[in-house]
Amino acid sequence: MRPSTAILLGLTVVIQYPLWLGKGGWLKVWENDSQLRQQREVNRQLELRNAGLEAETKNLKSGLEAVEERSRYELGMVKPDEVFYQLPQRKKPAPVEPVVGDTAKPESEKEKQ
Repeated sequence: MRPSTAILLGLTVVIQYPLWLGKGGWLKVWENDSQLRQQREVNRQLELRNAGLEAETKNLKSGLEAVEERSRYELGMVKPDEVFYQLPQRKKPAPVEPVVGDTAKPESEKEKQ
């Protein structure tokens, strides 16, 4: 290899190093782009949550129906002329599972011993 070729090859490597591995290189750009996409997704979810909370706040400030609904379901309040009936929920009986490999001896075998 001639010295001029080696010098040109060395300069090419020196020029390419900052492009790929430097402070503003392609690897950093790809990493920052990935982080930016993740943060945008988090921000989108938080914006949706904030919009829901804002709508709920607006509803509570403007209408008495929402306040009444919340007081009924969360605090158990009733109007003065109402009658409140609470029905207990029926529990389903637990399924009875057959016992496999029962070690108890029948009565006839107990008497023989």
